[in-house]
Amino acid sequence: MPSASEPRAAAPSAQPTPSSTSARPAPAPARARRDPLGRVPPPVLLGTGILSVQVGAGLAARMFGTVSAAGLTGLRMWAATLLLAGFGARPAIRAVRSVVAERAWRDAAVVVAFGVTLGIMNFSIYQAFARIPLGIAVTIEFLGPLAVAVASSRRLIDAAWVVLAATGVTLLGTAGVSVVRLGGQVGHGSGSVVTGVLFAMTAAAAWACYILLAAATGRRFSGASGLVVAMAIASVVVAPAAVAGAGRTLLRPAVLGAGLAIGMLSSVIPYRFELETLRRVPPRVFGIWMSLEPAVAALVGVVVLSQALSVPQWIAIGCVIVASAGAALGGGAAAAPQA
Repeated sequence: MPSASEPRAAAPSAQPTPSSTSARPAPAPARARRDPLGRVPPPVLLGTGILSVQVGAGLAARMFGTVSAAGLTGLRMWAATLLLAGFGARPAIRAVRSVVAERAWRDAAVVVAFGVTLGIMNFSIYQAFARIPLGIAVTIEFLGPLAVAVASSRRLIDAAWVVLAATGVTLLGTAGVSVVRLGGQVGHGSGSVVTGVLFAMTAAAAWACYILLAAATGRRFSGASGLVVAMAIASVVVAPAAVAGAGRTLLRPAVLGAGLAIGMLSSVIPYRFELETLRRVPPRVFGIWMSLEPAVAALVGVVVLSQALSVPQWIAIGCVIVASAGAALGGGAAAAPQA
């Protein structure tokens, strides 16, 4: 997600910045020979990545009756860390040894902050998923990267995108954000809904920080090492809440299998597909395409979770989508893939 989800004004720590990768792309035939994904059209790659992360979030939400949101957050982070470590454990270990040997404590502080932020972001958005509809939670979370994109711009038109996004949020406030099932209302108290909104806002703030820290980590660590280290730290951050919230339930084979699937769908697959897309399209185009994610999340909520949204809620989501696309169209930085 992540969710959701899943934050995106700068390149992730695992790769060079989007501008550098898009400025001198490798020849398409050579890249296609090295990686089968090189043959897949970028819109298909990114669309699959967006759908994957939201289906993963939907699968997690369906399990909230069996496992707590905190427990599922832990399973997602642990599974994603193990899967990513399978591809980049050695470079990550070398990077950690290098930091210690060179006493590069600033580099260490950056990657630790990156990992802590990653843990907070995933924990918060899953708590939001447990309380408010998927599409609304992702829409609120998307305010984080939108704020970074607008803050990095000096154009007057970006003020209009802020107003439009604020209009969407206001509509959500007036229309309500309670969970509704197709065919009837599900009883979530107002306190639970408010808590869900606050968690989504926390995830948005964490996503904004993630974007900045991803860029800083990418400048200090090569390859996937920074991301692997940050994911390991995030896994440790969420572990106490996950174990306390789910306990022995986490050891059930079915739950472990679901956690592995959620980690693949919500982290590994979208990260890999979005990264390949960033290599082949301008950051501005990538940012516009990513703006569709709240709508995809809302549709997954309808299909997978039977969450019905009212017309004002759909309009509110549309306002945030248009604002995000407009900010990206103006040349703002692309959103980094959300781990």
